Amino acid sequence: MKPAPHVIATNGGFSLIELMITLALIAILSAMMYSFSSGKHQRDQKQLCGDNLQKIYLAMQIYANDYKGGLPASTNAQTSEKVLEALVPRYLADTSIFICPGGRDPEIPSGEPLEKYRISYAYYMGRRLGDAQIVLMSDRQVNTLAKVAGEYAFSQDGKSPGNNHHKFGGNFLMGDGSVQSSPAQLTFSLPLEPGIILLNPKP
Repeated sequence: MKPAPHVIATNGGFSLIELMITLALIAILSAMMYSFSSGKHQRDQKQLCGDNLQKIYLAMQIYANDYKGGLPASTNAQTSEKVLEALVPRYLADTSIFICPGGRDPEIPSGEPLEKYRISYAYYMGRRLGDAQIVLMSDRQVNTLAKVAGEYAFSQDGKSPGNNHHKFGGNFLMGDGSVQSSPAQLTFSLPLEPGIILLNPKP
């Protein structure tokens, strides 16, 4: 008679090493999915960014009611901070909405003058509310020139300038208060009519 073979019992569970490897893989995948430069993260941040721009638009509406339809303007302004601080604090006390959630600009203390800090948004000085075809504001752009379809308004490689959303484009606040998301390379033109000046925030 042959002896019965030995049976090795297994409990079917994970060993400690297998569990640690599994947790490490989950952590790596999560970091890749939600890191600053991931497409998923930046798509989520662009939505929040659009919400910021629409809140600024509401303040612009109130400002325009007080100034016969005019929007903030400042002679010889070089950056958007100097002009848009006309909204703070009378029309807008929450200065956090001037910081794009997709970027890395530091927060601004509530009610503080914008010119002392750096905001995240560009501003088309000289335009008025109402026209859905014009742009009032946008994420920080690569430069302050007029642009045609096919040119880059935002960073194409995730590096400064114009990289609020890494290399995943940005948002435009239109004259009717709507927000249009755009890839880095434009599908439409951004002209600058006489008297209209595009102001980027501080570099």
